[in-house]
Parts: sequence; structure tokens; C-alpha cells
Amino acid sequence: MSKKRNKRPAPRRTEHQDRNTTNPKVVKTTGSRQRPTPQTRKKTKKNTPADMVFGRDNYILMIGGLVLIIIGMMLMNGGEMADPNTWDADSIYSFRRITLAPIVILLGLIVEIVAIFRKSKPAETPALTTEG
Repeated sequence: MSKKRNKRPAPRRTEHQDRNTTNPKVVKTTGSRQRPTPQTRKKTKKNTPADMVFGRDNYILMIGGLVLIIIGMMLMNGGEMADPNTWDADSIYSFRRITLAPIVILLGLIVEIVAIFRKSKPAETPALTTEG
């Protein structure tokens, strides 16, 4: 009694795969992905001010908007009654808490939006001067 074996044919290698296997700058891995050797890997460069997403002015505006939001929250704070047995609507529904504080908070949020969407100016490089 002979057992029949189902033999699958070996997968074909493409030209691309043949070319990568002979490349000494590529390390073989167990998967299909090949990674570069440490000698050929690019060095990471340090961030310069020109590479940053936001400029100095953007960060100053963001801090200003955050300060306005905090001031608005502080204006809304409070509300303890002098006497717990009496209700004083003027201390709860005052102009400062109902009108002024939300306006200051909204101004802070608008400043934050402007700070995020404002394009930062490119860093200026000092001009070379020739003496002579």
C-alpha cells in the first residue's frame, strides 16, 4: 500500500527577489520583509527650528490663549452663600459669572484656534556679508 503524497511545487522566485538576495546591504529575515543593515541605515537628524511645526509666535499665542481660559474659569469660580438659610440670586447670577467669564473663555479658545492655524514664519538665516 502506497500513500499518495500531495507535493506542492516550490514557489517561483521573481527577478526582484533574486536581486535582493544577492545584495550584501540587506539582511535576510524570516518573513518576506527585508531590512537594511545597521551600516546602511540612515542616521536620525536632530530637529532644527526650521523643522518644527509651530514657530515661537505660535507657542506664545497658545500660552496666551491658555491664560485667558484659566482667567475665565477663575472668574466663574465661587458662589458660596453668606448664610446657608437664605437664597441670594445676585451672587449666583452675577454679570461676572454669567456674561464676563464665558466671553473670556471663548476669547481664549479663539486665540488657541488662531495660534494653531497661523502659519509660522520660516527661520531666517543670517546673510553673509563681504567686506572689502
